[in-house]
Amino acid sequence: MPLTFHKKPALVVYVTCGDPDPATTKEIVLAAIAAGADVVELGVPFSDPVADGPVIQRASERALKGGTSLAQVLTLAAEVRQHAQSTGLIIFSYLNPILRMGMEKFCKVARAAGVDGVLVTDLPVEEAHDYLCAMHQHDLASVFLAAPTSPDDRLKRIAAASQGFVYAVSRTGVTGTREQLASDARKLVQRLRRVTRLPIAVGFGISNAGQFAEVGEFADAVVVGSAIVETIERNRGREAAAVAEFVRKLSAVSCQPSV
Repeated sequence: MPLTFHKKPALVVYVTCGDPDPATTKEIVLAAIAAGADVVELGVPFSDPVADGPVIQRASERALKGGTSLAQVLTLAAEVRQHAQSTGLIIFSYLNPILRMGMEKFCKVARAAGVDGVLVTDLPVEEAHDYLCAMHQHDLASVFLAAPTSPDDRLKRIAAASQGFVYAVSRTGVTGTREQLASDARKLVQRLRRVTRLPIAVGFGISNAGQFAEVGEFADAVVVGSAIVETIERNRGREAAAVAEFVRKLSAVSCQPSV
């Protein structure tokens, strides 16, 4: 499936869909892909994004004020897929919007739209049986978050339930850029290597090319979210161009073929 990483470190880009509006989000995503993004996480705006820091919270508020819904995000995914056949597309959502749509309908529409996988940030793997059944039935990859505080038994369960890759959270707390990366990230990746052969992507707090390169030394992929959303927030009127410039700086680090 397109979630395969073809270079190391691969670049996973997160955007909050509908910020500033759906049409501009499409431009931003296509610009990021053209600039070197390997996988795009299409963030579904949510009214209570407890796992997100202030940057993504503000983006969600703006998107919700504009009326962006899960259905619109899936439509956006279908439009992006028409232009980008090999890029991985992931729906990044809280559970509530999916339940409101209906799990079966969501999976069916997501697959028809060309979505490759889903990450539900507030769904514990221990409570994901029905979700995993629906995902498998519709050939959608399930991506789960692994935290530095997770015991080994839980990491095994997360790895067993994940497809495509495992998302290793670089530190505890909410999303947001950081000047320094926690050493917990490297230790967590080492622990995950013992229980899975899946690629491991590290996210939460990576905001510049130096950090990208640092994480790329021990992870298969790097997720950049808040720094992308902040770039959009700071460059009104030229969002797509600004994101493309930023992504090119990051993707320049990704010059080593993945093996």
